[in-house]
Amino acid sequence: MLAFLKSDLFLRFMGGFAIGAIGVFVLQPNSDAPPLTSPAMAASAPAASDAAR
Repeated sequence: MLAFLKSDLFLRFMGGFAIGAIGVFVLQPNSDAPPLTSPAMAASAPAASDAAR
C-alpha cells in the first residue's frame, strides 16, 4: 500500500484531482442570475415582463 501511495500514477491522479477541485471553486459564477440563464437573458427578462402589462 505504501508503494502505491508513493507511485507516480497515484501522485499524478491526486494532483489532477486537486487542480480540478480548485477549478470548480474558481469558476463558480458570482451573480444572482439563475444558473441556466445567460446574463443577457437575465437582463432582458424584467423588460419583457414590463412590456406585457
